[in-house]
Amino acid sequence: MRAPHGSRPLAPAVLAVRGAALLLALVALAHTLVHGLAEPGLALVFGLLVAAGELIRRDAAAGEREPAPLAAAGALAYALLGDSAGRPTAHGALQVIAAVVVAQALAAVPRGACGRRTDADRAARRTLTVGFAAVCFQPLYASGQAERWFGDGPYFPLFPLTVLALTALCDAVLAALLARSAARAEGPGALPPYGSLLADEVRALAGTGTAIGVTGVATALGVAVAGPWAPAVLCGPLLLTQVSARRCAAVRTTCRQTMASLARATEIAGYTPPGHARRVAALATAVGRELGLTGSRLTVLEHAALMHDIGQLSLVDPVAGGATALLPAAEQRRIALLGGAVVRRTGAGPAVAAVVERQADPYREQPLAARIVRTVNAYDDLCGEGVGGPLGALEQLRLGTGHDHQPQVVEALGRVLARGGLTPAGAG
Repeated sequence: MRAPHGSRPLAPAVLAVRGAALLLALVALAHTLVHGLAEPGLALVFGLLVAAGELIRRDAAAGEREPAPLAAAGALAYALLGDSAGRPTAHGALQVIAAVVVAQALAAVPRGACGRRTDADRAARRTLTVGFAAVCFQPLYASGQAERWFGDGPYFPLFPLTVLALTALCDAVLAALLARSAARAEGPGALPPYGSLLADEVRALAGTGTAIGVTGVATALGVAVAGPWAPAVLCGPLLLTQVSARRCAAVRTTCRQTMASLARATEIAGYTPPGHARRVAALATAVGRELGLTGSRLTVLEHAALMHDIGQLSLVDPVAGGATALLPAAEQRRIALLGGAVVRRTGAGPAVAAVVERQADPYREQPLAARIVRTVNAYDDLCGEGVGGPLGALEQLRLGTGHDHQPQVVEALGRVLARGGLTPAGAG
């Protein structure tokens, strides 16, 4: 696979995931074409469910793990389907994969016609995850081994739930692998540890992931008792959840746009140099990744870095270069508290406001995000003061590690700058 002209080449991990998904899809489609569909009615019901979930999904927001929970639950339910209205099914694992692949492809056609992008990595990840669930469940069910292990009574649901837990872990491994490849593509300075990303994905399973998994298992068990009409009833709550998630995403987008506009207000008013907030946010995020921050903690850091100077609007006269470090400690504290008060009114959340409010505290009393913003902000200020360029600014920070900056944060900044190239503050 080649990347589109003018874009970065795909990472080996992405190529491996896409290649494995493509190979699995081709094998499943060929097998289904040769042997024909078993229970075509069920294949149609679950195929339509997956396609409908893909059609109504929105484009994934940054950091969002599953923008199409209805499609994910439908695919998982088909993979974990044993009986239908009390009668054993015989569709098998490869037909499950083929049905999901065809449904995703059919949904991609109208989305593409409307100018909405198709996420190849998400499609590949779903193909592999659903394939994993189907391969774990279908052979054991068809051979009767699952019934011998768990019985044909109240303990049988433990079998699909066990497969569900293993599938969730498989999905987390793939998601963390793709997330690290995406971070690598952003630049050499933004490469979070794989272990941190995996832990973040596992923690995220407690949210939407649990709802998707439980709905998938409940739908499969519902079809086993009531037949093909069960998905229409059991997937209704998940559809409402998807609509609610879209509204929450819109609110988060509006909040971030508000913060970005407020961050520019200090530049427009002449309190900070042009592009200062954007540079600090980008570099602080890279340092946060270097120190193992992921998920919501990284989002808090980025938002706080964007807003860290908003309290300067309370000053009658701007500080030269926006560098408040030269002001008396009491004035620095007042500016930080005012900035935190403004952030609280934006809806960014108390965690972001706390980071902004504690910018003037001694670094040993600050949370990690506040230490990162403080150090990166000082680096950008020093670069603008002409203290010998980026190397000179970094050396000044190292001299201040006894009181002003945490040594680990300064060294993480140095590693990020070394990998990405020591770039002056005004560049970009």
